[in-house]
Amino acid sequence: MLKIEVGNRRVGCEKRFLLRLTQLAMIVLFSVAPLVAQIQEPSAKERKLISWVQPEYPDTLKRLYIGGVVRVEVGVEPNGSVKSTKLLGGSPILGQSTMKAIKQWKYAPAASEETLTVKFEFDPHR
Repeated sequence: MLKIEVGNRRVGCEKRFLLRLTQLAMIVLFSVAPLVAQIQEPSAKERKLISWVQPEYPDTLKRLYIGGVVRVEVGVEPNGSVKSTKLLGGSPILGQSTMKAIKQWKYAPAASEETLTVKFEFDPHR
């Protein structure tokens, strides 16, 4: 049996595998969580979303049951087009997919530029 050291202890190969699996699970639980819904934080003055593109759920993450909530800050121009996106929280991979989709969205025109926060939930069990 292959022995490795973890901290000050020697660990067998199967224990190393379980340790790595536990570490991966912790990363998944604390850094991330198919897309079920768009959730926007309610606000009385928020613009109406006219058209939107659903983010792609990467096959690799879906197959590994990696999902989570992604929060994105969206800058919207007066004409309703998306000016900028910034990942506020969640998986970087899911965040990139979400921001790519959000850049194609179109909001109702308004008098001024706005910044909105959008949340997406990716659920691998659906």
